[in-house]
Amino acid sequence: MNLFQSNQSEFAWWVEINTAVPRCTYYFGPFDNEKEAQLSRSGYVEDLYQEEARDIIAVIKQCQPHILTISHDKAKVEISSF
Repeated sequence: MNLFQSNQSEFAWWVEINTAVPRCTYYFGPFDNEKEAQLSRSGYVEDLYQEEARDIIAVIKQCQPHILTISHDKAKVEISSF
């Protein structure tokens, strides 16, 4: 048994949102199940849209993000973690 391999089903559910303007990746969660994450997704998208983010793509996934906000703009490096 390899202790460094993790079972995907052990991960919590997260909403991953990528925006083109600003070029960022955001993670919202964790959620206990996929349905909870789905129900919350539209609220996060709307909040980012109100903050003038554009070209927003949101997906639900099981993962374990270590960084919650990643700015992909070279001029500004912003990393938020928990």
